[in-house]
This record gives sequence, structure tokens and C-alpha cells, in this order.
Amino acid sequence: MDSDDLGLFGPGSVTWKVHDEPILIVAGLRSLYLQALHPRAMAGVAQNSNYRTDAWGRLVRTATYVATTVYGTTAEAETAGARLRRLHARLRATDPDTGEEFRIDEPDLLRWVHVTEVESFLDTARRAGLPLTDEEVDGYYTEQRRSAALVGLDPATVPGTADEVAAYYRSARPELRMTREAAETALFLTAPPLPWKLSLPARLGLTLGPPRWAYLGIAGTALALLPAWARRMYGGLGLPTTALSADLTVRALRLALGAVPRRYLEGPITQAARQRAERHALANTTGPGHLVRS
Repeated sequence: MDSDDLGLFGPGSVTWKVHDEPILIVAGLRSLYLQALHPRAMAGVAQNSNYRTDAWGRLVRTATYVATTVYGTTAEAETAGARLRRLHARLRATDPDTGEEFRIDEPDLLRWVHVTEVESFLDTARRAGLPLTDEEVDGYYTEQRRSAALVGLDPATVPGTADEVAAYYRSARPELRMTREAAETALFLTAPPLPWKLSLPARLGLTLGPPRWAYLGIAGTALALLPAWARRMYGGLGLPTTALSADLTVRALRLALGAVPRRYLEGPITQAARQRAERHALANTTGPGHLVRS
């Protein structure tokens, strides 16, 4: 049945193992800090996005897209990818250095966004304590080529192992730098306006209430989890002690999130996927040809 399709990955995949981690909320923010360091990619976002006026709406839409590609049916994932490709195909931006107009769906830009996102997911999950073998790490990157194909990339041009991701970063670093737009975006990411209900303490004069403090802690952790070379671009220290402190913090946060009932952390797309997986497993257990003991 199409309704029981397990999607692009499924319960036996490394992708499901990684994305089962609620700590990936930190990873998503880490990837945005990284993406902002690419001047051309940053120009594409700044000139086409309403992230300043609808930060939380954009966050929800992005999270929904990722959840759909990871946990949706194959048809749902392909529909989401086609919708995103149509949107990107219409958008243009101006290069901040040359004044050249460019398409934001250029393969180099799509690849940068893809790699920074999946590397952030994987790196954050591992440093938070998710046990993964080297083979599983490479498996995750290889699986994620399917997600890259959804946005219009040729999977063969996308890094598919940890070594290939490291080589990609080395080749991309000469193009990266801190621009005014990157600095403004980083500041906005660190202290965005909170949704109305969460910002109510501020309306009452409590400018640093619990929601604000909690978010600042997450943002600070995301920045500290960046590679040392990226932290230096943001004016921070690329010291091993910074990375160690980030590891301890993100591990503690993972433990705290682990104590929260899953029904409060999982959205309907993930819940539906788990139900399909359960039906699929049950069908394989009780289907034709399987001996059931009475």
C-alpha cells in the first residue's frame, strides 16, 4: 500500500537513527551559522527571504521540509522537493562582490547548503553522545545524497563519506568570509524576536525571562559546536577547550531532552512514519508464508 510506504530511508537507515535525536534542534541552528559564511549563499538568502519578519514561520517551514524528506512517504518527499525546486527556480540575487545576477539554485550554492546541513546534523548528534560507527557515518552521508537529489543536485557531485565532506570543506574555505550580512544574520540568529506567547515576559518588563535565556543557551552551544575555523571567522577562539565545553553542554542537553516524553517532541509527520513502520513490521511478521505459533 502506498500509505504504508516507508519513504526514502526507513527504520533500518542511519538517517532515521540520527534524526531520532531531539538534539538536532541545535544542529539546525549550527548549520545556519555555517551557511551564513558563504557570501553568495548569504546574499541569496538576504535578498529573497523574509526571515527577519517571519523568523519562526521560516523555521517551522524548514523543519517541516526536513521531516517530510526524512519521515514522509516517497511521494510526499518527492512532492516537497519538487515544490522547493520550483520556488528556487524563480529566485535571483546579486553577487555582493561582482554585481552579477545569479540564480539561487546554482549547484554550488545548493551543495553548500546541503553539506553544511547534513554535516551539522551528524556532528551534533555524535558529539551529544549518539554512538555511530565510522561505517554508519559514511552511510549517513551516502543516504543523504537522496535528499540532495530532491533539491536538484546530481547525487554523484555530493560528498558521500566523512572524508569527502572534510575535503569539500577544505575546498570551500577560500570562498568563505565574514561579511556585513553574515554578521547581521548571526546576530539575528542569536537573539531573534520570540513568538508572542514566549515574549510575554518581555512585554511585562522581564526582558530576559526563561524562554530568552533558554534560547541564548542553545544559540551559544550551536556557535561553540562550529568547526574551529568557522569559530575564528566569527571572532571566537578555535581552541580545543571551546569544543570540549560545547561537547559537555550538548551532552547534558541531550540527556535533558531524553527525559521529555516523546509525544511532546515528535510532530505528526514523524508519528505517522512510526505507525507505518509498525504496520510494515507487523505485516512481515504475520504475512503469507510466516509461521505463527498458537
